Amino acid sequence: MRKNRVDLTRHQLREVAFQASFSMLYSDELEILEAIENVLDVYEEQEEQEIPQYVELVVTGVKEHQEELDKVIEKHLKNWKVNRIAKTDLVILRLALFEMLFISDIPNKVSLNEALEIAKTFSDDESRRFINGVLSSAMNELDSSN
Repeated sequence: MRKNRVDLTRHQLREVAFQASFSMLYSDELEILEAIENVLDVYEEQEEQEIPQYVELVVTGVKEHQEELDKVIEKHLKNWKVNRIAKTDLVILRLALFEMLFISDIPNKVSLNEALEIAKTFSDDESRRFINGVLSSAMNELDSSN
């Protein structure tokens, strides 16, 4: 039985989800829960603890809906293809779009802003501008259809 995990902020949970999803790009054998636990071990050097529900939901959702998410991303690219996007940026885009499309209690603007914060940590300014452009376009389309 896993113990309760020390509370992480929603931003930290998104970073955990990003890192777990990113690591899964490079290992087909890596299971979702194992990937999450590997990242959580870095955040907390304590005994095994419970995996936060939000992280499991997002990492699982991104994996299960990857094709759909990539189609949304591609729709909002200008003269670019998904397979040419830097892996870091692609994972950030997928995470934010998963929240926008499938988690109704998180405003789209929050998902976009959090994606930009993750890009500040794990990417560069050019990538951040790219991510902002793609997600802003997707968010505007989603907001106008609601």
